[in-house]
Amino acid sequence: MSKNIKLMQGNEAIAEGALIAGCDFFAGYPITPSSEVAEILSNKLPKIGKVFLQMEDEIAALGAVLGAALGGAKAITASSGPGISLKQEHIGYASMCEIPCVIINVMRGGPSTGLPTLPAQSDIMQARWGTHGDHAIIAITPSGVNESLYETIRAFNLAVKYRTPVMILTDEIIGHMREKVVIPDKSEVEVIDVKLPDVSPEKYTPYNFTSGKVTPLAPMGEGYRYHVTGLIHGDTGFPSQKTEVIQNAENWLIDKIYKNIKDIEKFEEFKVEDADILIVAYGSTSRSARQAVMMARAAGIKAGMFRPITIWPFPEEQISNLSKKIKNILVPEMNMGQVILEVQRNACGSKVYGLNIVNGEPITPDQIYAKIKEISEL
Repeated sequence: MSKNIKLMQGNEAIAEGALIAGCDFFAGYPITPSSEVAEILSNKLPKIGKVFLQMEDEIAALGAVLGAALGGAKAITASSGPGISLKQEHIGYASMCEIPCVIINVMRGGPSTGLPTLPAQSDIMQARWGTHGDHAIIAITPSGVNESLYETIRAFNLAVKYRTPVMILTDEIIGHMREKVVIPDKSEVEVIDVKLPDVSPEKYTPYNFTSGKVTPLAPMGEGYRYHVTGLIHGDTGFPSQKTEVIQNAENWLIDKIYKNIKDIEKFEEFKVEDADILIVAYGSTSRSARQAVMMARAAGIKAGMFRPITIWPFPEEQISNLSKKIKNILVPEMNMGQVILEVQRNACGSKVYGLNIVNGEPITPDQIYAKIKEISEL
């Protein structure tokens, strides 16, 4: 890999990753702490003949992204909690219509206007269940600036591959911190491009819920005519109230993600081989958790860390397997307890403890180590 190394901000790395992935289109609305993504792409996209749109609000922004994606563009938007709340109806529409797009959420505290300039991890469950109805979602939680770049590229690939919205959940810390980033040449990373279907327009159907394979999305304007609706629909895209069609359609939205979980999931294990206590941490909090593990090891406490990088679908199998040999699990989060619910649901016999701090400050290594020590003394 060629060494193009830069000092970058997290939001800048997301924008750079989008460009490497072949992003054609951005639509958004300024909101702290994500605005740098829009600012950078507003400068860079027009210079390479691509499109940047600042829309009138958050709802319109994702609507524009979905329209661009239906036209064959690789499209992205960036926002934070309040804006993601407004986008939820369109997120559901993208899921139902299987429209690939990337949605950045640089998290801040809430609810409502909350903490515009301070970090939180309070939108984890919003990413999974924010829109109504049964559906699956892919969501990714980078823990640093370099990873933000590469995970943005992966997010575009997953969106195209599975015809689904993919969310990237960072927070104010990662969005605004600066770290060394190794920027790859486009030839050095996998980029999955939008392709025309391998059948003629006359034989094309935009959906096939029983084939087990994702049908390529034909860009509108290329001669492939089909119907797009948020209603339950059959293979042609037209609405249907036939019970079999409804069941197949609902199953497909879940199955295309969960039956490919090995391709989608990504995680890191740190010193878990002999651990007596497991720290399950993600995003910026995992940085403190890693240091706390080292502090615990220095004090003779066998701690380890499991870090989900793909947070949705949740790594149920890995948590279940680790819990069979580790009796105590600690889940530090900058929220009042969200991922801990998934850990509790999948842990087999382990005692699960939470460390929940929502004061706008990062969770520190000392705070996590103090909790580790407390648990080890029980």
